[in-house]
Amino acid sequence: MDQSVISRAVSVAGGRFAPGHLGELTQQVPFEMVDAVLEETCRTQRRVRALPSRVVVYLLLAGCLFAELGYTQVWHRVAAGLGGLPAAVPTASAMTQARRRLGPAPLRELFFLLRGPATGGARWRGLLVCAIDGTIMTVADSEANLAVYSRQRGGKNGPSGYPMLRLLVLVSCGTRTVIDAVFSPVSKGETTCAPALLASLHAGMILLADRNFGAGLLAAQIAGTRADFLIRVRSGNCSPKLPVLSRCGDGSWLSRFGGIPVRVIDAEITVTTSTGHATSGCRLITTLLDPARYPAPEIAALYRERWEVESAYFELKSTILGGRVLRARTPGGIDQEVYALLVTYQVLRTAIADAAGTVPGTDPDRASFTVALNAARDQVILAAGVLAGPTADLTGTIGRLVLASLMPGRRLRISPRVVKRAMSRYNARGKVDRATRKPTIAITILDAPLTPGDEP
Repeated sequence: MDQSVISRAVSVAGGRFAPGHLGELTQQVPFEMVDAVLEETCRTQRRVRALPSRVVVYLLLAGCLFAELGYTQVWHRVAAGLGGLPAAVPTASAMTQARRRLGPAPLRELFFLLRGPATGGARWRGLLVCAIDGTIMTVADSEANLAVYSRQRGGKNGPSGYPMLRLLVLVSCGTRTVIDAVFSPVSKGETTCAPALLASLHAGMILLADRNFGAGLLAAQIAGTRADFLIRVRSGNCSPKLPVLSRCGDGSWLSRFGGIPVRVIDAEITVTTSTGHATSGCRLITTLLDPARYPAPEIAALYRERWEVESAYFELKSTILGGRVLRARTPGGIDQEVYALLVTYQVLRTAIADAAGTVPGTDPDRASFTVALNAARDQVILAAGVLAGPTADLTGTIGRLVLASLMPGRRLRISPRVVKRAMSRYNARGKVDRATRKPTIAITILDAPLTPGDEP
């Protein structure tokens, strides 16, 4: 019988530091960077234990790649490709103690170093397009967590079964990389948390946000960063006062909101599919005041890019976590785990953006996040690509697999907005239509409303 012998060289750190790697993603989070944040946060070990601090950092990041596994099984995977090198076999208790010794500070500083828009972020008329939004994540139901993270209040079915935290992120829409993030107990609202992210805004950016962020004080704070914004606001009886100060030729008008000048765009959006059509209104406010340079129909179409932040949350909560509850049973462990998740997501997204950038004209939207995640997992198990080779390889194995599996250009599809996972199984009775359909979308800009001083 024919036989094949496959031999390969594995380059990792020496001694007890050998299991401290993240496969090819280690090049995005190199040893020197991890050692620097450990020294800055005073978490470098005083003596080299079986689990040095650097190894624990990589173990936490690998735990995000293998979110369905306990840390003991994660350890087996980071040690699997070491090619017979002697490696410790720590107990679950030892890993728990090591994570507590490390604390959340090194992961937080690591995220601060890696956050920011990747090269190739989408620009609209010279402005970097960003979006802000919040989501809710469930944490382990322990007494320690309940002291900080409360359950979400419910209706007749009672509060949520698990404590929850609110995560708020600022993403670059073109690459879905995280520019900044903040999280808090679910009892704090999105507009309360949002000011913590404003330091990451600057001139040359346009921020997209939904109706929850349509508050005058927050709009003024965003404008104070010199970044532009495009925010949807409520209409009807609950709409903010937006008096017509001056009319623009495209149907929009100039007004004031939160003490700053804004331009108001009333759009009527008609969505037509094979099953019929539906029309709804959308009122937008923006600091882009020049109608000649920024036409109202194009601004209304730009607002759809806000959904990129929802896609980023789907990748984080469904693709990486698989809808699971966060593991940690203490508030400090929750901080540590959330920052580890953000770092892991960011390096995966950066690897995708780097790969797309090597092929001019390739939209990062066509790259499969699932392919990148599974390729990264394989590289961890093989302990492959831990150290960069003698020649620069911007694509890498992960990038090549992503480029070989590019999805078709994004099609314009819609699906009914329905509850995917009801709080109670009794709420999900009946057949739910989740089919997607190809639509045509028509945007009509409505003229500014008449005011008492206008001629009839």
